[in-house]
Amino acid sequence: MSKKQKVLEAEVTEEGLKAEDNNAINNAVAGNKTETKKTKEKDKSKDKEKNKKKDKKDKKDKKSFGRKIKETTSELKKVTWPTFGEVCKKTGIVIAFVLIAGVFLYGVNYLLGGLVNLLINGTWV
Repeated sequence: MSKKQKVLEAEVTEEGLKAEDNNAINNAVAGNKTETKKTKEKDKSKDKEKNKKKDKKDKKDKKSFGRKIKETTSELKKVTWPTFGEVCKKTGIVIAFVLIAGVFLYGVNYLLGGLVNLLINGTWV
C-alpha cells in the first residue's frame, strides 16, 4: 500500500465517512494508481531518450581523425586573434612585471641574507 493510500484511509477512519464516501475515495485512489502508471511510462520514455543520447555520444566518439581535424580548423577560424600591436603591448607588460618581481625578490633575499649573516658573524655583508 502506498503512502497516499495510507493517508487517505487514515482520513477516512478519522472522519467516519459513510460507505458512499468510501467508494468515492477508493475511486480517487484508483485514479492515483493510473497516474503512477503514467509517470512510470514517462520515466521509461526518458530512459529511452537517455539511451539514444548515449548512443549518439558513442557515435561521436568514434569519429574519424580527418573529421576531427576539420572540426578543429573550423573552430580555429572562429577565434578572434589579437593584432600584432596588442601582442607587443601585452608582452611588454609581462616583461615589466617579471622584472619588478625579480627586483623585489632580489631585495628580500639580500635583506634576509644580511640579517642571517649579522646573527651568525656579527657583520652585515
